[in-house]
Amino acid sequence: MKIHRTEPLLQHHFHDEQIKLVDSLFVKRERKKPDFNRRMFDEDFARLFYSTNHQSGNLFEIVSNDDELMQKILGNVRTRHAPHPVDGTICKLVEEIAQSLIWFGRAYYFLHDNREQEEIHIASFSPSGVLRLFGTHVQWVPKRRERHWDRDDEELPREIRILDAAKVMRFNMPASIKHILSAQNRTLAVLDKHQYEIANLHPQTTHENPNPTNHFDFHVWKDTQEHVLYRATRSTGWNGRKYDSSKRSDFFDCHRLIRFRRNQLLLRDNILNQLSDEVSRVGKGYKAEFSIKISGTDELPCVTHLNELGMRLAREEVGFNEIMDYCYKR
Repeated sequence: MKIHRTEPLLQHHFHDEQIKLVDSLFVKRERKKPDFNRRMFDEDFARLFYSTNHQSGNLFEIVSNDDELMQKILGNVRTRHAPHPVDGTICKLVEEIAQSLIWFGRAYYFLHDNREQEEIHIASFSPSGVLRLFGTHVQWVPKRRERHWDRDDEELPREIRILDAAKVMRFNMPASIKHILSAQNRTLAVLDKHQYEIANLHPQTTHENPNPTNHFDFHVWKDTQEHVLYRATRSTGWNGRKYDSSKRSDFFDCHRLIRFRRNQLLLRDNILNQLSDEVSRVGKGYKAEFSIKISGTDELPCVTHLNELGMRLAREEVGFNEIMDYCYKR
């Protein structure tokens, strides 16, 4: 086993057979991809920004006491997409953090120095196997095989990587949202598990009875599942991507949409606050008094206005189109 101070292993993927008993204490075994409803919700909830057109105005107000250092840090954030202007970078970064929070409950980034080119860039690494002990972040890396195209594969030993706490950025899911997602996901898991069991309710055909009568009412099955879905998602406001049901009123849909967007905006604003704190903290390694504050401008929807729309909707003082337009603004 190697124990050393170094940068985190950014991209790693371990199969269950690679994780031994001692590793399982620190690294969770590979999680299955979420099933139908859970996967849809995760995708929808992490989509915090609805528009990629930023030409009409700035989406974020960035206040810093050192614009040059701010640009140096945020101008080189490595997201999954090509480089963007600062507005675009923040959008992509916030959504990537949201995806990790929804799936893992945490998100980690590391600030890398390129001494030769005098550049700084921030890159994400997996929360799996990362521990925080007495203020120090440690990454537990099981034995792994590294593949090479120009030589034989290499067997690498188990590692304990001690990370520089001054360069690690950690983000946590807000407790209130974590609570409602935990409750919802338990029910979605049950729905997904039994989603296709309806096929087992068809009577078996036999030679004597090739067209058996089925007395099971599949409409009741469908209605029950839909009812359970709406009960489970009441706190989040998610509609399950059901847009054409005649059983729901526009009034009902708008109330749910406002609730869903409010939760998204609460998560967005919380991530922006954490991002401000974390960038300020790691930036102090380059300038002791460095600070930055990132917040949304009026170009983005806000929780306060959503709350006002909800109250106006209850008093029948606002039209459905106005609510839809505002909720999908940016």
